[in-house]
Amino acid sequence: MEISRRRLLGTVGAAGAAGLALGAAGGALVHSEVSGSGTAGSGGAPGSLGATRVDFQGDHQAGITTPLQAKGHVLAFDLAPGAGRTEAAALMRRWSDTARRLTAGETAPVADTGIALGSGPSSLTVTFGFGHSFFERTGLTARRPAALDPLPDFSADRLDARRSNGDLWVQIGSDDALVAFHALRALQKDAGEAARPRWQMNGFNRSPGATASPMTARNLMGQVDGTNNPKPTEADFDRRIFVQGTVPPEHAWMVGGSYAVVRRIRMLLDHWDQQSLAQQEQVIGRTKATGAPLTGGDETTAPALDKIGADGKPVIPSNAHARISAPAQNGGAAMLRRPFSFHDGIDADGAPDAGLLFICWQADPSRGFVPVQRKLDRGDALSEFIRHESSGLYAVPPGARAGEYVGQRLLEG
Repeated sequence: MEISRRRLLGTVGAAGAAGLALGAAGGALVHSEVSGSGTAGSGGAPGSLGATRVDFQGDHQAGITTPLQAKGHVLAFDLAPGAGRTEAAALMRRWSDTARRLTAGETAPVADTGIALGSGPSSLTVTFGFGHSFFERTGLTARRPAALDPLPDFSADRLDARRSNGDLWVQIGSDDALVAFHALRALQKDAGEAARPRWQMNGFNRSPGATASPMTARNLMGQVDGTNNPKPTEADFDRRIFVQGTVPPEHAWMVGGSYAVVRRIRMLLDHWDQQSLAQQEQVIGRTKATGAPLTGGDETTAPALDKIGADGKPVIPSNAHARISAPAQNGGAAMLRRPFSFHDGIDADGAPDAGLLFICWQADPSRGFVPVQRKLDRGDALSEFIRHESSGLYAVPPGARAGEYVGQRLLEG
């Protein structure tokens, strides 16, 4: 019988479960248990936030359409020298087994550290992906999709190779920091001699329930971030975000998967904060308070890009971020942005090392991230206030079925 983290401390109170499907994306199910008597610390059921569970199994991996979580860890591993396909398959099996248990609120299968004892699953998700170099290391280059070709160079990039790319990519998200760290520690231990950490980044978002009603997240510039995200309820959502069944047979293992672009974008916050509110809104093309376009309405109102002001100039400037990144200005290119903010201390000159762990999802980066970033690279007013410092692109396979590990269709197909 499986032993949950909270049951390890005592008897669980009575609990029920309710499921909510995440829209047309066919993603993971989210469950929330009804709290029983007692507290998590004394062995009772956790509170509503801690009891929320996101299923590890599903058509797609969790952590893509899952609502933003309060805490995240993003990291990459390289296979150890001499490790190949056999070692990679064994590692993915271990990782999937651990993730399946931890996301259900259970203890790690081997030598649990006790970090999250008394906690519920707290919306924990673990998402796995493969980098371009993974396929050479495992002898699977013939099965590497063209969509995983390296991203082009962008003129504004200042990339640190030590914090970019990697054979294996892992995204961890949770609404509780200890639960997220517990998963990070367990997966690192699972890597053993098969893989070595290449880089790690830590992020955060607003906690669930911190606002009176659900709101689009804000980034560290104070801007509403994610307004134009495609919605799972839209008819073409799956086609834009997940790989469809029209791929060549050697790439069929990616059907139902997605491609993640990961960028560490440092925000030059001191420079940004020196701008007036009006100047900031001109740079973005939206009001700071509500996220509404400068041409009026609310956050969801479509910008009137052809509207001219009394001064004879466009109300939304020609180089405003909202104008340049709008799908209508990019041939309908769409990607699902699901970022975390980060703050990694203060530099010697007093500037915060802070910004956005930009993560976006799409069925094909050449039709999602790349065309939009090319356009932003040529004239986005926001470029003066940000710096792209690391980059990675990863093929994220579909979700695992019962008894299956993530990537099994590639590694054993």
